[in-house]
Amino acid sequence: MKFILSFLLLTFSFSQKSVDKNYLLGRFDPSIESGFIQLNAVYAKGNALNRFLRKETFEAFKRMSEAAKKDGVKLIIVSATRNFDYQKKIWEDKWNGKVKVGNKDLTTIADFNERARLILLYSAMPGTSRHHWGTDIDINETETEYFETDEGKKVYQWLTAHANEYGFCQPYTSKANGRTGYEEEKWHWSYMPLSKILLAEYKNQIRFEEINGFAGSETANALRIIENYVDGIACR
Repeated sequence: MKFILSFLLLTFSFSQKSVDKNYLLGRFDPSIESGFIQLNAVYAKGNALNRFLRKETFEAFKRMSEAAKKDGVKLIIVSATRNFDYQKKIWEDKWNGKVKVGNKDLTTIADFNERARLILLYSAMPGTSRHHWGTDIDINETETEYFETDEGKKVYQWLTAHANEYGFCQPYTSKANGRTGYEEEKWHWSYMPLSKILLAEYKNQIRFEEINGFAGSETANALRIIENYVDGIACR
């Protein structure tokens, strides 16, 4: 009942005014936004430590984490809100060959669309990431190999059985049933009472030409980045 009430209140709040485009595109600083809260070492580690989340997302995660702990499962956030500038560095480090993708220097690929497709296996273009919104988190590890270990399997089994009870859904599941976009990410979970609303606002407001300001942005239209990637999710 508490979860349903929270969802209704959030829906009402967002319906009263259009969500700002800069927020949808990640062009803001979460550290100075009143709706965001800083994470601590109790619930976060690595790249997520001292980063930020929407307060509603964090409160829901804490409830989920405490419930998992009672079942002998440890959940900890390893990636949280990533604004446009943060995502731009991730993207351009791969685009410019500073970080290899699949052990390959992508500057050796002259076809820009193909270069972008390889990055898009697991990394979003700046301006298109769900991590911009403060609603999405990566849990425990961001490597497929971890979820093939006994510990990782236990974590994933618990999440698939119980995460929905706390409002979380895995947006990037197997693509065997025709889902488009990013590869499966067992670590990525989205707080749906907020992200469902924000996705609808994104599709309503954002156009291809507004996805710009980074190397390779000219590929967004050809790759139909909004239709195939932003909307390429399993959570509806």
